[in-house]
Amino acid sequence: MIRHAALALLLSATAAAAQPKTDPTWPCVQRKVETLSPGQFWTGPDIASAGDWGDDSDAAALAQKIASRRTDLSQVDPLLDAYVGKLGADKDAKDKALTRVYAGVFEVINGERDKVMGGIARYAQGQRRMAERIRDEADKISQVKDAPSQGDATELPKDQTDLESKFAWDRRIFQERSQSLTYVCEVPQLLEQRLGEIAKRIQAHL
Repeated sequence: MIRHAALALLLSATAAAAQPKTDPTWPCVQRKVETLSPGQFWTGPDIASAGDWGDDSDAAALAQKIASRRTDLSQVDPLLDAYVGKLGADKDAKDKALTRVYAGVFEVINGERDKVMGGIARYAQGQRRMAERIRDEADKISQVKDAPSQGDATELPKDQTDLESKFAWDRRIFQERSQSLTYVCEVPQLLEQRLGEIAKRIQAHL
């Protein structure tokens, strides 16, 4: 029974890897997209021609504000309206300023996404190590149960109880971490969706 439980945990830890994908160690059901490019979400003016967004303090401040997940998407349009209202009537200058805002938003959100992707990879490595440890614990429990009684007969039940307690605890932690990983796996996609939505709202102001 113990061995079956350990096997089930190992299977659950590697089920996603059994699906066709570019990275067999990627633990998420969601497809792994290694990198994003600004052009995936932007059909406005050329980003390179707009200048460095970091050199434009107003564009940088707005980009960081609307890129943050603490800023609800319902606040993005009013913030953009206020920003555009200060830019004057020069359409070319306005479009370049808004393009710099988008470039900043992309860099901020993409940077956050990269950190999340790295965290997921490290988390998955920890889960694989824990799954191996649980399997080893299950093997030891089976060995203790199958071993002939030697010496003081009271020692065997204690050894077995200690092993089973450790196995049960590790299995519980593994399952809780697996559940947490399921939620974390959604974050990169949510960030991509946010980036795409903000890009559309900026472009609507061009």
